[in-house]
Amino acid sequence: MAEILAIKPAAVEGPVVARLDKGVLRLTLANPPANALSLAVMAALTAELERAKADKAARVIVLSASGKVFCAGHDLKEMTARRTDADHGKAFFAETFAACATLMQAIVRHPLPVIAEVDGLATAAGLQLVASCDLAIASHEATFCTPGVNIGLFCSTPMVALSRNVSRKHAMEMLLTGETIDAATAKEFGLVNRVVPREYLNQIVTKYAQTIASKSSLVVKTGKEAFYAQAEMGLADAYAYTGRIMVENMLARDAEEGIGAFIGKRKPEWKDE
Repeated sequence: MAEILAIKPAAVEGPVVARLDKGVLRLTLANPPANALSLAVMAALTAELERAKADKAARVIVLSASGKVFCAGHDLKEMTARRTDADHGKAFFAETFAACATLMQAIVRHPLPVIAEVDGLATAAGLQLVASCDLAIASHEATFCTPGVNIGLFCSTPMVALSRNVSRKHAMEMLLTGETIDAATAKEFGLVNRVVPREYLNQIVTKYAQTIASKSSLVVKTGKEAFYAQAEMGLADAYAYTGRIMVENMLARDAEEGIGAFIGKRKPEWKDE
C-alpha cells in the first residue's frame, strides 16, 4: 500500500484535511454536514493552496468534501449573527466576500491543476467553488444550484465563475430560477466534465489526477496559466500572447525531451524544466 502523507499534522483537526499520495494532493472540506464556507474555512483552504505551491511533491490538487453535502455555500448563520454589529454587518460581509474572491482566484491562478470531486449538493458559493476548478467530476447523486434569488440574495459572486463555465442562457436560467439541477444537466450545461457512479467517483478522479501528474509540471503550469490569460484577451492579442508562450515552451528542456522521445518512440523523462 502506498504511503499517504499529511501536508501538516494539524490539518487533520481543522476544517480542511490535506493528504498527499503519488503527486496528488487531496484537500477535503471536513466540516459537515454543510461544509459551509465560513471565514475560517475559506482561510484554511486558501492557506493549504498557498502551502501547496512550495511542495515540490504535489503535482495535482483534488478538492473533495466529507459527508453528504459537497458545499452549501457561505455560512449564513455566521453572517446573520453579525447583523447585530454597529454597522449591521457591513464590514464583515465585505470581508467574507473578499475572502471568497481571494479563494476562487487562488484556485484559478494556482500553478497546479485543481480537480473538483463532487458528491452531494454544491450550492451558491459551493457551486462557485466547483466552477472555479479546472476540472470537475461528479457522482450521479451530485446536484447543483444558485438559490440566492429564493432568499432575497442574488448569487452575484457565484455568477462570476458560473458564467465563465456555461452559456449565458444556462447561467441565467440557474440564477433567475434558483432551481436545482442534477449531475446530468450540469454536464450538459458544461459545469462538470464527467458524471460517474458514486462508488467509482474517487477511483476515476484519482485516475484523472495521476494521469495529469505524470506530465511535465512545467508544461502543465505553463499551459494552465496561458489558458486563463488568453481567455480574457481579444483574438489578435490571444494569438500574439500564446505565440510567445509557445516559443518559450519550445526552448524548455522538457519540450526538447518530449519531442525527442516522441520521434524516438520512447517514454520521456521529465525534469520539470
